[in-house]
Amino acid sequence: MRLRRTVTAVFGALALAVAMPTSAHAATGTFSYVSPESGDLDVTNPTDGECRLLLQGAISAFNGTNATAVLFTDRGCEQRQTTMAPDDQRFFGDSLPHSVRFN
Repeated sequence: MRLRRTVTAVFGALALAVAMPTSAHAATGTFSYVSPESGDLDVTNPTDGECRLLLQGAISAFNGTNATAVLFTDRGCEQRQTTMAPDDQRFFGDSLPHSVRFN
């Protein structure tokens, strides 16, 4: 009888763990960039995998997060331009990135 209760409790706990939604993971820190028209802008604690628009593009950027930042030339995170490791800083010439995704 005691074994049956233990098994039931274990399966009940497992079912509850599976049913509970998982929270989205976020990078910790701030991705800072300079926009040609808006100046200094920040993206703080971005959600992993979410495509973020860089207003008017980025002249330069600093990845102050603990995640890799993948930058794209388009606004929809489809045309990959470059990758920035944590604590990496870049200056962009004529080809400005217009979106970023964190992994």
